[in-house]
Amino acid sequence: MEDVNDTIISTPATTDALDEDLVLDLREVTLVRDGRTLLHPVTWQVEVDERWIIIGPNGAGKTSLLTIAGAREYPSSGSARIVGETLGRTDVRELRTAVGMSSAAVSHQIPGDERVLDLVISAGYDVMGRWREVYESADEVRAMEILEQMGALHLGDQVWGTLSEGERKRVLIARALMTDPELLLLDEPGAGLDLGGREDLVSMLGELAADPDAPAMVMVTHHVEEIPPGFTHGMILDEGHVVAQGLLEDVMTSGNLTRAYHQPISLSIDEDRYFARRTRRGGSHRV
Repeated sequence: MEDVNDTIISTPATTDALDEDLVLDLREVTLVRDGRTLLHPVTWQVEVDERWIIIGPNGAGKTSLLTIAGAREYPSSGSARIVGETLGRTDVRELRTAVGMSSAAVSHQIPGDERVLDLVISAGYDVMGRWREVYESADEVRAMEILEQMGALHLGDQVWGTLSEGERKRVLIARALMTDPELLLLDEPGAGLDLGGREDLVSMLGELAADPDAPAMVMVTHHVEEIPPGFTHGMILDEGHVVAQGLLEDVMTSGNLTRAYHQPISLSIDEDRYFARRTRRGGSHRV
């Protein structure tokens, strides 16, 4: 294993990329709720061919940042351009169809008796749960193709309430891909999975990351072990502040993780996979 010890704090580019290459352009965005600052000013850009990891302790602001990127939340200040549209100056429902989102919040909205195939198809209509809609045959064909890509075609006729946690993760990602989004956001897709399920997910996301036709991807995780091969960039957050962001190999270091988690963290790499552990007692973990 290669030990990764360097501490590199990088700063985001603000003008390097042409506008047409950006699917996400956040400038000095903040998020304040009930007088509490969840995100301090963050400037962040994502290009069409990039795959990002966002990591940090509990309460670091990871999900808050993702809700702004997914047009689910307006920033308290700053500007957010998502797939070329400025948040607050465009139809949010149309904008959301260009951004695929897989998260626990989406999962909790799904009725237990919803058929998997209908769940995936309905994403194209920006609805949750089929009522009286009549879907086109082309929608069903596309949904089946995506489910097959996710290794979940056999689940098409099952209902949501009968699925295992690993099966649900695959179906949620299939639903997020149904609209052929320009940006795919994954909020802790590995949460709740056992070791085998996690490794299946990492492998599947690695294949998706390697697909040149796949959308730009942003994945939030608590664990460096869940970072799939092929991801290109990273951001580390702590208490709403950016500790580091940039190329993954520059950002994902022992020093940066130690700064974010306030504990001595040793990071190693083995065959394009990251592994972390605390080297000794010290600091205080925040829950």
